[in-house]
Amino acid sequence: MSGALADLKVLDLSRVLAGPWAGQMLADLGADVVKVERPEVGDDTRAWGPPYLQDADGRDTSEAAYFLSANRNKRSITIDFTQPEGQRRVRELVAKADVLIENFKVGGLAAYGLDYASLQQLNPRLIYCSVTGFGQDGPYAKRAGYDFMIQAMGGLMSITGRADNEEGAGPVKVGVALTDILTGLYASNAILAALAERARSGQGQHIDLALLDVQVACLGNQALNYLTTGKPPRRLGNAHPNIVPYQDFPTADGDFILTVGNDGQFRRFCEVAGHSEWASDARFASNAQRVAHREQLIPLIRQATVFRTTAQWIAELEQAGVPCGPINDLSQVFDDAQIKARGVQISLPHALSGGVKLVANPIRLSRTPVEYRSAPPLLGQHNAEVIADWLGTQAAG
Repeated sequence: MSGALADLKVLDLSRVLAGPWAGQMLADLGADVVKVERPEVGDDTRAWGPPYLQDADGRDTSEAAYFLSANRNKRSITIDFTQPEGQRRVRELVAKADVLIENFKVGGLAAYGLDYASLQQLNPRLIYCSVTGFGQDGPYAKRAGYDFMIQAMGGLMSITGRADNEEGAGPVKVGVALTDILTGLYASNAILAALAERARSGQGQHIDLALLDVQVACLGNQALNYLTTGKPPRRLGNAHPNIVPYQDFPTADGDFILTVGNDGQFRRFCEVAGHSEWASDARFASNAQRVAHREQLIPLIRQATVFRTTAQWIAELEQAGVPCGPINDLSQVFDDAQIKARGVQISLPHALSGGVKLVANPIRLSRTPVEYRSAPPLLGQHNAEVIADWLGTQAAG
């Protein structure tokens, strides 16, 4: 392997999404990531379907699309570490590992001697990353945490959904397990930071990542809107709390997104819309005034946008340098010329189907690019191979 993280050995004991996403990130960057799974059952998400990967005859296989999304470039081995023999095997692998990722409940691995305190004595250079719902301490530490619940508890759903005065108002979750994915990205960043520090100190360390912490951290400007004013932000549908106009608008044949980021762009939008007077109106001349008078401005814009098609608006506004875009479904996304040009969809050989379509890693490195070595593995596909590679003569027994 020749990636940026070549020669890095990662033992991935995690399941579902946050931990596996971190592991896939490291694997894409060249690390040898070994996924440790339960015999016969494996990662829970192998069965989280339909949809399932289909074979050449169009029949469902045993591999769910969910599992395929987070386990590319890994090797799978099966170990029952609830048993002494399995615990011994994991410790043998840990002795050779640089990184271990796990997302068991707090204290869950201590019963098997696989907690950080135990494994750090075996391998002082080990970076041990724990991903939980609420972290290693605090009153909720023992609770299980799932993305949907964390989106609610962490405030994301309070600012997602239609405004209270609109039809269909109410809190709504994001359409993908975003908190899990963001936690996986934070985890991979933390692991890389710990590895950089280990290069100086020679010592590993424990990483404590909580989904709830990550969700609150990712509230971004909305968190600061609250901390600055003491007023909880409210749901605004597709509108922006700090910028106007910055939302969806109806067209003659659908809808489009208008994202005006400064006063110059607003003036150009007004000219294209045939309402240059809006830009000189004291209520709308600056962004701060547009935010204060959004209830007057937005209906005016909506009345104007319905007279042209989505394609017409996008063509004219792009010509004027005003950011805008269509609202695509996923078939339109993967058929988009820019997505195709950037190679966002890839395909890798797969034992059950001949090939599997996947989404490319968005990182572009000039000297050590991401490599797509293998499709998500079958359960236990690399049992003998990994033991031989990592343990050599210890493979016996």
